[in-house]
Amino acid sequence: MMRKRTPAVGLGLAWLFALGAAVVAFAQPRSGIVRPTTEPAVPSAGLGAELYAGNCASCHGIAGAGIRSPRPGAGDILGAGPPLRGVGALAPDFYLRMGFMPLGNIHDQPGPEQERVLFSDTEVRSIVAYVASLGSGPAIPQPRPSTGSLAEGQQSFALRCAGCHQIVGRGGFVTGAEVPPLQNVSATKIAEAVRIGPYLMPRFSTTQISNSELNSIVRYVRSTNHPDNHGGWSIGNLGPIPEGLVAWWIAGPLLIISCRMVGRRRRR
Repeated sequence: MMRKRTPAVGLGLAWLFALGAAVVAFAQPRSGIVRPTTEPAVPSAGLGAELYAGNCASCHGIAGAGIRSPRPGAGDILGAGPPLRGVGALAPDFYLRMGFMPLGNIHDQPGPEQERVLFSDTEVRSIVAYVASLGSGPAIPQPRPSTGSLAEGQQSFALRCAGCHQIVGRGGFVTGAEVPPLQNVSATKIAEAVRIGPYLMPRFSTTQISNSELNSIVRYVRSTNHPDNHGGWSIGNLGPIPEGLVAWWIAGPLLIISCRMVGRRRRR
């Protein structure tokens, strides 16, 4: 004869089950990053190889060989990505420090909505060292914006960059992409983006933009963090669209009201 479980026993089992599920959930890394059990405090290519195997190989292949056709990788995440042999330290440093990599979905744009740095500085330097060891490639640039010309930088930025980023680097939208703002971006990251050309951005070599001109561009972009608005209200420095909206929705109605008030006074 079977004995009927009391409500207290049922509640106890349910509580234990919930506790076990919670322990498993908290055991998973919230960031989704796989790390070695004991991680050294000093960056090294060896640590980078371990981090690469756990977090990058699903898309970029073993030893940076790349994966052309999408296929399931670690955690059944669909993976596909370009080869990393010969990219040097430039590309991995930029994408990791900007938080553009790793992506949760290969179809996502590595842009502002993914802007979250998931690796520590030691981990980034380790992965960069490992990827750089896969083949000779460009090093991390060392811009010197203090040696650049602010006027030349503004002219070069207006000619090459403002069409997407706006003249004061506030970002915007283009067909099929979202253009990020450039405020609070370090000089090194700006220089890296110019040399890499991430996503839809064109890549500029040293023959197109010299290191001297790049210093001037970086100096100008950094100056847009705190622009001097001689005209008064900046309206977020977002360009002609909000200015036009203010003109039509605020200035226009005020002008009409003023004209009607003047007309009423003249009738009297």
